[in-house]
Amino acid sequence: MYHTIEFLGQLTLNLEISPKCCVEQFVVRKGARVRTQLKPYVQETDEGPVEMADLFFEDGTVTRQVPFGCFSFVE
Repeated sequence: MYHTIEFLGQLTLNLEISPKCCVEQFVVRKGARVRTQLKPYVQETDEGPVEMADLFFEDGTVTRQVPFGCFSFVE
């Protein structure tokens, strides 16, 4: 299921274009809205547990380990 999310600040994402291709960096501006599928999980850090998600975009690219605090749901 795809959700529309809005980024809450400027963020540099590492986009996986394909499993055989290298990673490219992409800057997302504050307020940018995208449709994505999310795979949520909790990651343990030095500051404690952090809710994160891997984002699967409609164009087939993927970015991983995006903290939930960096985006909000628009729907």
